[in-house]
Amino acid sequence: MLRTHTCGELTLADLGKEISLCGWVQKSRDLGGMTFVDIRDRYGITQLAFNTDDNAELRAKARELGREFVISVQGTVIERSSKNIKMPTGEIEISVSAITILNPAKLPPFLIEDETDGGDELRMKYRYLDLRRNPVRNNLVLRHKMAQEVRRYLDGLDFIEVETPVLIKSTPEGARDFVVPSRMNAGEFYALPQSPQTFKQLLMVSGFDRYFQIVKCFRDEDLRADRQPEFTQIDCEMAFIEQEDILNVFEGLIKQLFKNVKGIDLGAVPRMTYADALRLYGSDKPDTRFGMHFVELNDVVKGSDFPVFDAAELVVGIKAEGCAEYTRKQLDELTDFVKRPQVGATGLVYCRYQADGTLKSSVDKFYSEEHLKAWATAFDAKPGDLILVMAGPAEKTRKQLNELRLEMGNQLGLRDKNTFAPLWVLDFPLLEWDEESGRYHAMHHPFTSPKPEDIALLDSQPGDVRANAYDMVVNGTEIGGGSIRIHDRALQSIMFKHLGFSPEEAQKQFGFLLEAFEYGAPPHGGIAFGFDRLVSIFAGLDSIRDVIAFPKNNSGRDVMIDSPSTISEEQLKELSIKTTT
Repeated sequence: MLRTHTCGELTLADLGKEISLCGWVQKSRDLGGMTFVDIRDRYGITQLAFNTDDNAELRAKARELGREFVISVQGTVIERSSKNIKMPTGEIEISVSAITILNPAKLPPFLIEDETDGGDELRMKYRYLDLRRNPVRNNLVLRHKMAQEVRRYLDGLDFIEVETPVLIKSTPEGARDFVVPSRMNAGEFYALPQSPQTFKQLLMVSGFDRYFQIVKCFRDEDLRADRQPEFTQIDCEMAFIEQEDILNVFEGLIKQLFKNVKGIDLGAVPRMTYADALRLYGSDKPDTRFGMHFVELNDVVKGSDFPVFDAAELVVGIKAEGCAEYTRKQLDELTDFVKRPQVGATGLVYCRYQADGTLKSSVDKFYSEEHLKAWATAFDAKPGDLILVMAGPAEKTRKQLNELRLEMGNQLGLRDKNTFAPLWVLDFPLLEWDEESGRYHAMHHPFTSPKPEDIALLDSQPGDVRANAYDMVVNGTEIGGGSIRIHDRALQSIMFKHLGFSPEEAQKQFGFLLEAFEYGAPPHGGIAFGFDRLVSIFAGLDSIRDVIAFPKNNSGRDVMIDSPSTISEEQLKELSIKTTT
């Protein structure tokens, strides 16, 4: 070993020891006849001391060291005269007797500090340097700890970790597949898995009973902060269970992660139906760290000759407590916020419940004080509160008001990253209508089981059929979702029919699964957690990028290795591929 200790472990207990350290030069400074160099590895920082009186030649060599030089030093642990109690090693330093430059370094393009001067693209181009920074490295250490905790918990419940194939068959539904040409089967393609869904169901048919995998998945879709073309799932499946069993087991997993990794006791995780989530929050992944529930006003406001409200399918609002003092400028800014293309509302109505008990609205022309009191009653408002109201098509307006609610939560400091509000959302619709294709799509995936009591509605009212599906939401972010699966060939065939598959198409795409169901498939269900999202929430980050060692940018490019890239004509020929570019 080139080192006897790491740069984060030496303390006063080690005084007088002869040691060897290796690491990177963090910084150096000259003070009179002394030079001090900070050496860094992933465990911490140790100060090295070079004294002209002791060894002028060695000090001269130390002064030539640049940032990020890789060095090895030998020396003696001594007590620091100027202690830094904020550092684990801040009470000692190394009186250096020998130094070896293992590798010099160019000046890095940005500061390797907790607070860096590098922008996102620059840091991504030199990601191997960015990973030297404490915040990024700590995120990956956190990721490691969480992965180990997941394995411990599931292993303790007799789950078996099984690897499933990465080269599989392209399937419809969901996002676009990444496809991989087969050289040995010209003109044919593998696909990279969007999830191991069918394989984990086949493992249940195989009798494995409890399966999990921390697995890479791939989706060729438009990206944003919480998406990457390749991402990681905690993928799980159980047989001989009901929905309640899955909720209990995986609520336990989330609680254990929070307890053992963050030191937080979550308590019982509340549950809410999909219908209630939309009604109260306008979202199927509500942020429940704060209230500000929706209040529907159709019965209260219609019939007063205000055309916007009278013509609207839905009039709905929220109450912002203590915000009646918002200025006209602030209210105009809220109106501009909801009018942004990303939100898409046409306007915003407000009503101030003033401290003196009077009510003042932006629609006083149409509504008397008496009318406005009825508004206040509907919201259970008090003097000092601000009522914000939107109107329009029901689904669209709920989504718009949800954005306004979250914005108000931000403005009022109600979305603290150190507060965690988990929630189960249950009873999702089985199907959702797609205007573009003119047919129903599976809201979750084609293998999700309808609730037994709703199966009769599949032919007559498919949009009303509920699924045995569930999502885990934390702080307004979906971190996982799953369902009870169909395990019967006849029901699965009916499901394919309603999704627009002909019997021939269903057989071509999923014949292997349908056939497996005829060989004794047990009742089963499962869940998959977005591991990257989960880690980012634990790390207090809005983006998953900094919890992934080598992420892609928003265009799906790895700017460090310049990928994707073209391949040679020879390779294209081998693969029987012609390009149009």
